[in-house]
Amino acid sequence: MAVVVQSSRGWVLDACSLIDQEYSRCIRWRDNQKSHIKCHFKRQCFQISKSHDSVKATATVDGGNSDMQQKTNKVAKKRKRKHSQLNQGEVDSQIFHEKIRSVIVEETKSLVDSARSLGHLNGGTDTVKELLPFQACSLAALCEMAKELPLVDEEEQECVQSLVAEFGCTSHVDLFSRVTENKADWATAVTLMGEEYVIPPHTAFLLSDFKRIQPLVNYGRKFDLIVMDPPWENKSVKRSRRYSSLPSSQLKRLPIPLLASTNCLVVTWVTNRPSHLRFVRDELFPHWGIEVVAEWFWVKVTTSGQFVFPLDSQHKKPYEVLVLGRYRSSADDSISSSKTSEVPVEDSRLIVSVPSALHSQKPSLSGWITMRAKRATSHLPLHLKAPGSLH
Repeated sequence: MAVVVQSSRGWVLDACSLIDQEYSRCIRWRDNQKSHIKCHFKRQCFQISKSHDSVKATATVDGGNSDMQQKTNKVAKKRKRKHSQLNQGEVDSQIFHEKIRSVIVEETKSLVDSARSLGHLNGGTDTVKELLPFQACSLAALCEMAKELPLVDEEEQECVQSLVAEFGCTSHVDLFSRVTENKADWATAVTLMGEEYVIPPHTAFLLSDFKRIQPLVNYGRKFDLIVMDPPWENKSVKRSRRYSSLPSSQLKRLPIPLLASTNCLVVTWVTNRPSHLRFVRDELFPHWGIEVVAEWFWVKVTTSGQFVFPLDSQHKKPYEVLVLGRYRSSADDSISSSKTSEVPVEDSRLIVSVPSALHSQKPSLSGWITMRAKRATSHLPLHLKAPGSLH
């Protein structure tokens, strides 16, 4: 069951099951031959049984690795020096944290207790042990390569193509300058650029740099739900070099008004950096004509329902913020009447789940959030995802 608990406080999700429900029935194309298979996401990716503070404590107490002890001590000393004097960004973060702390504590406890009463978040893990897929998604590197490709004359080329052509051929699929559609009722496993990928049913995608998003505009679809996960600038990403970050101001170049239907629900994942949150609320959304309607929180817990990080940690928090807004078209004279038919979006709701071990993988929102917070229409949801991880 993907949605374990649903209440006025929020939801508890089984993130792995949420993925599997889109991919369990799958068609595989290999050497132009079609076969039916079942796909399941590796549940080991969601087997986080200990909070990160517990892991560090164990490394120190066991004493089995002096290098680990020394490394942990060095980190502790660095943090002690850092905490002696907070900069303005850290002060702002602390103020924001104190503002929402009681909501996180009380509502997470209520949701976790409800999940435990149904047999979930009780600390159980699968007995199957397999290595986790630590390799990064190769398509992220292809996105970087796409930046260097010459621009295609859009007037001379179709903006859309089928994922699988006649007899299962995918060799001529142009991933960078055309929207690729999978119109099948089942998920489709295909080989693209030498690697196999599973594409969900009734979906379309464009693999490109955000400055080359015109094929998506030319696609001609309007979307009732747009989910964005921008590559925000932060020190962790800069150190890891997992993917290129993007200055906040560059996000304004995304043509959201050309993609959004009237009253489209726009959901943006934001880091816990207050400056990013202010930018989305006070600059980015107003720039697009989007009215902020709510802030939600994704609370990350272990398989036993504990926070994955200490709640008051100065280093990392066990939650992330989602800013939700409605696109208000200035050209729509019927906006006042349209508002009355909207499904209301409640503020300060929580999404509680065990996070993936894969970097930056967020819970899938389109399926269950479509049922909860957007108008029922035939329009597709749109995801704008930063490269660097599977999603």
